[in-house]
Amino acid sequence: MSVKILGKGKKVSLKRRHARLRKRISGTPERPRLVVTRSNRHMVAQIVDDTKGFTLVSASTLTAEFAGFEGTKVEAAKKVGELLAEKAKAAGIEAVVFDRGGNKYTGRVAAVAEGAREGGLAL
Repeated sequence: MSVKILGKGKKVSLKRRHARLRKRISGTPERPRLVVTRSNRHMVAQIVDDTKGFTLVSASTLTAEFAGFEGTKVEAAKKVGELLAEKAKAAGIEAVVFDRGGNKYTGRVAAVAEGAREGGLAL
């Protein structure tokens, strides 16, 4: 997979780092990929089977479960991970490959992974 992303800036750098990660990380039916997408305000996490090319389970701070949530963004991210793990268990998914999406593994991205581990997913 040879991807050449040209330009400067935060978004371009993020895409370049994510493309570099995706060379090595791929989701299979036995161990799908847990993708984390981070914006300034929200967190989105989804479990994707790359062989079929569709999303199996997803959780986000944009859903109805977070309508009256009071807390920090890190706490919300951890809750997203726990919610995703709960949905994954119901779908029969036990283990996933973690895809941090080009972001550093710290703060909210790490909180999603931590919440998923506490929910029972093997990362």
